[in-house]
Amino acid sequence: MKGQIVKISSDLHFVNYNDNVYPCKCRGLFRKEHITPVVGDYVLFDIDKKLIEEVLPRKNLFQRPKVSNIDQAFLITSLKLPDFSLNLLDKFIVLMEINNVVPIICITKSDLVDNNELKDISEILNYYKKIGYQVVFNYELDKVEKLLKNKTSVFTGQTGAGKSTLLNKLNPNWNLDVGDVSLALGRGRHTTRVVELFELFDGKVMDTPGFSSLEFSNYTKEQIRDAFVEFKKYPCIYSDCMHTNEEECMVKKEVISNNILESRYKNYLSFIGE
Repeated sequence: MKGQIVKISSDLHFVNYNDNVYPCKCRGLFRKEHITPVVGDYVLFDIDKKLIEEVLPRKNLFQRPKVSNIDQAFLITSLKLPDFSLNLLDKFIVLMEINNVVPIICITKSDLVDNNELKDISEILNYYKKIGYQVVFNYELDKVEKLLKNKTSVFTGQTGAGKSTLLNKLNPNWNLDVGDVSLALGRGRHTTRVVELFELFDGKVMDTPGFSSLEFSNYTKEQIRDAFVEFKKYPCIYSDCMHTNEEECMVKKEVISNNILESRYKNYLSFIGE
């Protein structure tokens, strides 16, 4: 039978098949062959023996948290407590682009900023819309519901930005733990402990502790460059241009002309330097 792992607890892997969940163990050969199933994996399993026999090829795989086969990511982005961070937002976007996940920017706590701040932030968000990213606010539940349909989604972003709060609004029956925000640190305390895959609005949603690894050490500079989607609109005379010190670089010219958001370009330089 083909099913999907929706939760892992100790050595038990809970496999969903035809809306029934079966607690399964893995073949002993998995350990020898260094095969580690994760939440989101599609597997072949013996329904009678409750035994996972094979992990099927993945669309993508993340290590922290260990999840796979994600279609889209709601990047929960707070405007206050914790403060709005374009650097962190771009890190998440690049991570998702490299791993073939569609990023969706979801803004929270807009009620905590004044009109002038909101106007400035709106101009920035309009740029992200212009280069092809969807932007929603956490109170636009109808929009979020439509985006969830027929997709496997993950909610991630700044700790304390409101991931579990939003999920509770979408389905109050979950009653997921919601942490407060440390005023001293300006960030929240982790509340989600276990990765689990839920059915929601004809789609699937993962609630995770968040992506704790946002380093780019496993990726090439070219992968990071290509994850900045707007750069591709301005081809340089050199096909391998890294948009740093090259003369006649179109990307640098478009930054000067304000056609590319300066913060995006600065973040790009920072990321390839890490």
